Amino acid sequence: MTTGTLHVVPVTLGGEDVAAVLPQSAREILTGLDYFIVENEKTARHFLKLLPHPKAIRELTLELFDKDSSPERARSLLQPLLSGRSAAVLSEAGCPAIADPGARLVEAAPRARLRVTPLVGPSALLLDLMSSGFNGQRFAFHGYLPVKAQDCKNEIAKLERESRERDMTQLFIETPYRNEALFNTLLECCQPNTRLCVAADLTLPDESVQSASISDWRQRSDVVIGRRPAVFLLYAR
Repeated sequence: MTTGTLHVVPVTLGGEDVAAVLPQSAREILTGLDYFIVENEKTARHFLKLLPHPKAIRELTLELFDKDSSPERARSLLQPLLSGRSAAVLSEAGCPAIADPGARLVEAAPRARLRVTPLVGPSALLLDLMSSGFNGQRFAFHGYLPVKAQDCKNEIAKLERESRERDMTQLFIETPYRNEALFNTLLECCQPNTRLCVAADLTLPDESVQSASISDWRQRSDVVIGRRPAVFLLYAR
């Protein structure tokens, strides 16, 4: 019996126009599936309605797989694919398996001899890197920095030093309500010539990408990031 395929599908970064960020080929694959493994059921239902999926949402199978899900759960959710049914992995926003629990599903699929197919769509990290003007030849994503103030400062100093020594861009994120705190810590800790980019709400009407040296950032009094998804990029030379 032919096994199914696990499709790894980027979704919108919050916008309503799916066709603007997801190519037709990807949308056609999605509308032909009825089995979805999702990080968040509410956002997945909303995305599938916007697609729009030809079937009613109640006729689709949506299975939750989030940060608290176990490897055993991953193997269980892949069982229907062994019988020929294909599935799509949907993150809450952006690309599954990139800073996302979907990576555990993708890891389990080859072990079950299942094919994994990534589809084209928006990745916040790559879009932000593209728009920053920083080094795209060598870069690293570090997820969330430590919450404790001194630990965060120590990590920033380490990342800045590594960026300078290896000529690389450092990317990291923060919980939206802590954006301003992290931004102020960066201005406090980094060297004046180090460059900082703050990119928020890419692909959305109010998207914002601002790149400047730490020295220039310090001279500004009008900066408000707000409580919205943002990526911070650091580049020291």
